[in-house]
Amino acid sequence: MAKTIYTCFPQGKAKALTMSYDDGKTADIRLLDIFNKNGIKGTFNLNYGIMTTEDETQVQHPRIKSDRINELYKGHEIATHTLTHPTVARSPLTRVAAEISEDRKGLEELTGRIIRGHAYPNGSYSEDIKQLLKDLGIAYARVVETDPSFSLPADPYEWKATCHHKDPKLMEYAHFFADFNKRQYLKLMYVWGHSYEFINDDNWNVIEEFCDFMGGRDDIWYATNIEIIDYMEAAKNLRFSYNCDKVYNPSADTVWLSLDNKDIVEVKGGETINI
Repeated sequence: MAKTIYTCFPQGKAKALTMSYDDGKTADIRLLDIFNKNGIKGTFNLNYGIMTTEDETQVQHPRIKSDRINELYKGHEIATHTLTHPTVARSPLTRVAAEISEDRKGLEELTGRIIRGHAYPNGSYSEDIKQLLKDLGIAYARVVETDPSFSLPADPYEWKATCHHKDPKLMEYAHFFADFNKRQYLKLMYVWGHSYEFINDDNWNVIEEFCDFMGGRDDIWYATNIEIIDYMEAAKNLRFSYNCDKVYNPSADTVWLSLDNKDIVEVKGGETINI
């Protein structure tokens, strides 16, 4: 019987990387190319209500049109960002409910996906809005405040990224994360931003350098926001015997465990195994 049993990320990994970018501007096209080239997965938070109505001649950074969404974001997560990008904490809760639910409905009809993620527009939220998201079937929401502790979210409805890509310590964090090898911890690096900022700041090299350095590593799980949320939920729902010599996985998703820091076991959905 194992003395130490730890939850792992898929394939027994102890580190994960996720990215999150807002607003669905056309600069996402170049960003997606960088992600795909390096095997990095991202979550893209879109405003269904203005992606097709925005006048491209009146804005500096136009939005990607609805007929290109499925093609461009293939392999990445699409999440809600409200229908029209209001500062929701200043809005009536009934209006907030419409902004979120109509955004979700439109994105689901457009993509054929089940949309369950969110990023708060303008970083605006409240406790009432957090509860509203739960009631509307949203599984998590990202805030704009950051926390460079590389930890999983204590509150998925107030999920703090590690840093914005403009953080001057971005590559310092990346090197620390890449070199971190204490497998008794699960560590997550989470970077967020807006792709049009690379145009404004003329610094695409920042994200190119980061993704080139972080991509293609065997010890990192590259995941979307919702994949992390769903995986950790499946891990939490594992059912262990009193002596922890057996484990049952009631979910459909496979979960990986580390035994005594040396053996990695796979617990498939619906399976009971001896440890």
